[in-house]
This record gives sequence, structure tokens and C-alpha cells, in this order.
Amino acid sequence: MQLRIIVAGVSIEVDIILPHKLFQTKAGLSAVKLPFGIWLPLICLCTLSCSPKLENIEAPIEEAQEFSYTGTEVIPEKWWTSFDDPVLNKLIDSALSENLNLSATWQQFMAVQAIVRREKSFLWPDIEFTARSGISRPEPDFVGGENFQAGLAAGYEIDLWGRIRAGIQAEKFRAQASFYDYQAAAMTLSAEIGATWFQLLTLKKQLELTNRQIETNENIIRLFLARFTGGQIRAVDILRQQQLLESTRNQKIFYETQLALLKNQLAVLLGRPPQNQYKIPENGLPELPPLPQTGLPLELIRRRPDVKQAYHLVLASDREMAQAIRSKYPRLSFDLSAQSRANNYGNLFQNWAYTLAGNLVAPLLYGGRLRAEVDRTEALKNQQLYLYGQTVLDAFREVENALIQEQKQKERIEVLERRLQLVQKTNKQLRVEYLNGLTEYLDVLLSLDQEQQLQRDILEARQTLLEYRITLYRALAGGFEPERIDSQEF
Repeated sequence: MQLRIIVAGVSIEVDIILPHKLFQTKAGLSAVKLPFGIWLPLICLCTLSCSPKLENIEAPIEEAQEFSYTGTEVIPEKWWTSFDDPVLNKLIDSALSENLNLSATWQQFMAVQAIVRREKSFLWPDIEFTARSGISRPEPDFVGGENFQAGLAAGYEIDLWGRIRAGIQAEKFRAQASFYDYQAAAMTLSAEIGATWFQLLTLKKQLELTNRQIETNENIIRLFLARFTGGQIRAVDILRQQQLLESTRNQKIFYETQLALLKNQLAVLLGRPPQNQYKIPENGLPELPPLPQTGLPLELIRRRPDVKQAYHLVLASDREMAQAIRSKYPRLSFDLSAQSRANNYGNLFQNWAYTLAGNLVAPLLYGGRLRAEVDRTEALKNQQLYLYGQTVLDAFREVENALIQEQKQKERIEVLERRLQLVQKTNKQLRVEYLNGLTEYLDVLLSLDQEQQLQRDILEARQTLLEYRITLYRALAGGFEPERIDSQEF
């Protein structure tokens, strides 16, 4: 079936492969004459009436109750400032601009923005200019020896059903998801640097403690050697004390190794070569800030960048599905070309030939290919919806876990401190009994070893408590605006 449309005196022949309700014609009608002022609004009306509409996207999970614990402090956008550690602030600020993995994630966001601009270009006509020059030898009689051609060609597809705009919206949502992915990566990097920094400080304190314990054990050995010459103690007591000394020295080697590895890790996180040595300031572990306000689960969903990323991926999949559905509808496009031809440059632009053509193409038989594409995009949309729901559940779990771990870690530190006090009292009593010959030195040695181990355990437990707080801040805090953002367009 063929339909000829006359727009403003220009005849356009349109081949219709599949009749559609908007293009039904009466029997015997071969041409429809519409004034330009009526035809153009009709096209715009069709375009607007088929604008893609977003569906309501909700996570497929049941409503969540309030979190187990909550505080009163509001988490600042840069959560690490809560520890009031100038060195930590400087390290994280430096890493956010120098870390290579984070910079790579930013470039991924820039690439997706370019895709959005590329998709927007399909709403505008494509215009091309061509030029050609040729020389024929021997010269033909009908044209002459030289031939010059110049032309312009333009093509434009009217987005009748919103297919192109659905694709643009999909890429916009994907760009927003990419930006939230960058924010999540920045949040993860800041948390990793905070944990690494506190581990470094703890290891330095443990090294200092181990050195003092080594000095104590060496003093005991010297005392034993002096008393051994007087026959006051047994040789086995000296050997046992030397075993404790070597065990403490072995612990020192372990701490020195871990400290060097953490320095390398911190250097790489800061975008620096690990072999470039730098001095760590003599800082102690900060005090634990007050418990932050956890808020409601719904507020958590609205501010966490990873949850917002998953949500926008669902929206992008929804728009891709809409684009696949609209690909089943007819497409209307126009082609305009202008060409001039002459035997010399002087006459090249004097005579022009114009051609205006309209094409309407509708799918007829594709073997179910278009329907399969719709099914594929629908399945991908459902997949992203379930992944979004899983991301929400994981966010709730991370907050709950961090709250429980922090509360229980505080209880554990209290138990360790009470144990240390009891062991110190026991150790003093055993030393008195040993000097009076009422007990074996093995009891004194075991008590001393336990006291030294508890001192190291308490330092590690306090550092773990700070790490749990970092995990809580990371689970509760929203995305902060990185400094490298100067302009973004979604």
C-alpha cells in the first residue's frame, strides 16, 4: 500500500508496509492534502501523546522497622571529621584527588555523560556536505573534460512514539547511576584509608608496648642471673624467662612487618609509590565519637549512593524496555538533498537540484525478533529490580551489624580491662609468694605472659572499635560532593 502526502505543495510518497490505526485510509484514497500549519501540529501531537512515562519503582521487600540503636549526633557529610584528627582529614582529602582507581571511576562517569550527549544528537537532523572533482581524458563531447559537484544532504527521523527519547532517558539514568557509583567508590576509599590509618597508629603503639615488655623481660633475666650465682633460683627459671623474651621479640618482628605493609598500602591508596618513605606523625588513637543518629530505614535508602545507584539502574532498564516496545512501531523519517554540478568552479553554485523524500517503515515480519527484544529488556528490568531490593537489604544489614558490633565491642573492652586489672593484681601477689619461696616461678611466668598479651589485646580491641565506627559511618552516611565535580549534565 502506498500513501502520498502533500505538505506545503511538496509531494511525499510514503510506502506503508504495516497499516497502523493512525495511518488508516479509506478505500480508493491515494493522496491526502494537508496544509503545513495542520500537518506539523499533528506530528507534534502524536509525538507528545506517545511520550514515555516512568513507572513507580519500589523494592520488592517488606517494610523495615527502626534500627536497634540510635544516637543524637548528626553525621557530617565528611564523616571522618568526627574523629577530630587533622592528619586523617589531610590523608583522605589527598586520596580523593590522587587515588588512581577513583580517578578511573570518574572517567567512567565522564564516558557515560558523553553517551548521553551522543543519544541526544539523534533528536536533531544529520547534515552532510559532499564535494567532488573529476577530470576525463579524452574529453567527452557531452560534458567536457572537467566535472565539479557539490551537495548537501540532511536526514531526520521524527520521534513519533518517544523511542529516541526513551533511549536518552535510559542513558541519563545510567549516567546518574555511574555518578552514584563514583560516590560509593569515594566513600569506600575514605573508609579504607580511615581503617588503615587507625591500624597504623595501633601498630605503632603495640610496637612501643612490645619494646617495653622486652625491656622488662630482659631486666628480669639480669636479676635472675645475679640471683642464680647466689644459688637463690633454679636454672630452669632463667630458661623459661628467656623463652618469654624470645616470644616477645617474635611478636615485635610481626608488628614491624605489618607496620611496613600498612605503610605501603596507605601509600598506594594515596596514589604514591610505596617505596617512597614518609614519616608517620606521632598520633594516638582518637576517642570514640558519640553514637550518631541512625534515622529511619527509608532515610537510609534515600541517601546511600549504592542504593541510589541500584535504583537508577532499574529506571534505566525500564526506559530500555520502553525503547524496545516502541521499536515495534512504524518510523517516519525525511531526507532532503541539494546538489549542484558544473564543468567549472564559476558555474558550480548557480544551478541546484533539490530532492525531498519521506519514508514510513513499519515492521511486518521479523520472526519474533522484536518481541524477543522486549522480553529480554523486561527480564533485565526485573533483574535490576531484584538487585535493587537486595542492595536495600544489604544496606539495612550493614547498619544493624555495625551497631551490634560496636555495642558488643565496648562490652568486650570492659571485660578485657577487668581481666587486665585482675591479672596485674595476681601477678604482684605471685611475685611476692615466689620471693618468699611459696610458689614456683612457672606460675609467675604464666601470669606475666598473660598480662603482656592482655595489654596488646586491649590496644587491638580499641582499634577494632574505631573500625566498627567507620563501618557504621560508611553504612549511614550519604554521598559527599567530590571536589573534581565542576559540571555534570544528566
